[in-house]
Amino acid sequence: MAANAIEIRGLTKIYGGGRHGPERHALRGIDLDIPQGAVFGLLGPNGAGKSTLINILAGLVIKTAGQVTIWGFDQDRNPRQSRASIGVMPQELNLDPFFTPRGALEVQAGLYGVPRRQRRSDEILRMIGLEDKAEAYARTLSGGMRRRLLLGKALVHHPHVLVLDEPTAGVDIELRQMLWENMRRLNHEGMTIILTTHYLEEAEAMCDEIAILDLGQLVARDSTANLLGRLDAKTMILQPDGPVQTLPEGVGMEVSQRGDGALVIRYHARETPADAVLSAVRRAGITIRDVKTEQADLQDVFLDLTRRR
Repeated sequence: MAANAIEIRGLTKIYGGGRHGPERHALRGIDLDIPQGAVFGLLGPNGAGKSTLINILAGLVIKTAGQVTIWGFDQDRNPRQSRASIGVMPQELNLDPFFTPRGALEVQAGLYGVPRRQRRSDEILRMIGLEDKAEAYARTLSGGMRRRLLLGKALVHHPHVLVLDEPTAGVDIELRQMLWENMRRLNHEGMTIILTTHYLEEAEAMCDEIAILDLGQLVARDSTANLLGRLDAKTMILQPDGPVQTLPEGVGMEVSQRGDGALVIRYHARETPADAVLSAVRRAGITIRDVKTEQADLQDVFLDLTRRR
């Protein structure tokens, strides 16, 4: 088995064309490797191609061109094995209202050909916190409970790769914590997790590596730490010990003063070291009572990469 859970080469998806209207390129020759055992973030603005990519991995959308390998199985040559290697928790709450949670898990396991003696419905119900609702109809479950059940359905066939498509969108804090805990637990047990999210702080906290899509193209793919290192923008916030008569000046510094009197100094660490900023403050005759610094987060990187396009 290769070191990558998923390997994608030249993946292209074109909608429309001919009598179906003008062509729309949802994916434009994507090359992407996702390593085994990673928590991998897949980010991008609306319309970037994330959902198309996920649906191709899940076997729900037919690609126009390219190659997809999941857990060593080529999607074209071994479609059943590749689909059995991946589980997808979709964003949409698509559940049969007349199935109970246990019934839904059993049916899903049957669709994947899991023998009865190998099914883990009760174990999954405990993990997702629906053990006491095992025999309730899905239509009586709250929105949060239905989202938990979607996670359970994605796990019934023991997949090596789990895709979570916007799992915490619109959920309460308790459910979000439960999803994060389960994500960490499953990853600790060896499962590869692919996470799409609009909550960039969530991706920053959870993901080892991140790929960013925009307009159907891969615009960045790196470790979370390296992506954050691409922007060395920093902000120093100073609380002066008295009224400020003159704002400090220096090369590469952007200085402003807030309503509470604090000075906000923005600079780039590679061009302007922190000591140069503090020297400029001293030259302006400012005594500092307190100081703190802030640095770029994943949102800054995301906006910088997509805004350029």
